[in-house]
Amino acid sequence: MDDIDLTSAESKATHKQIQKYVLEKFGFKISTLYIAQVKKKHVVEVSEHFNISKNENRKVP
Repeated sequence: MDDIDLTSAESKATHKQIQKYVLEKFGFKISTLYIAQVKKKHVVEVSEHFNISKNENRKVP
C-alpha cells in the first residue's frame, strides 16, 4: 500500500461494501443501521445523515 496514494474517502469502506463482505464471508445479511451502530460503538468516524427524524419518541430497531 506504500506505492498507492489513497485519499481518506477512498480508504474507507461504504455500507454496501461492508454488507457485501459480511454476506460473502459469513453468509448473512446485515442492515446499514447495524453497521452505523457498530461504528458509533467503536468510535469510528461516521458521516452525518440528512434524513434525521424530528420525532422525539422515535424507535430504533
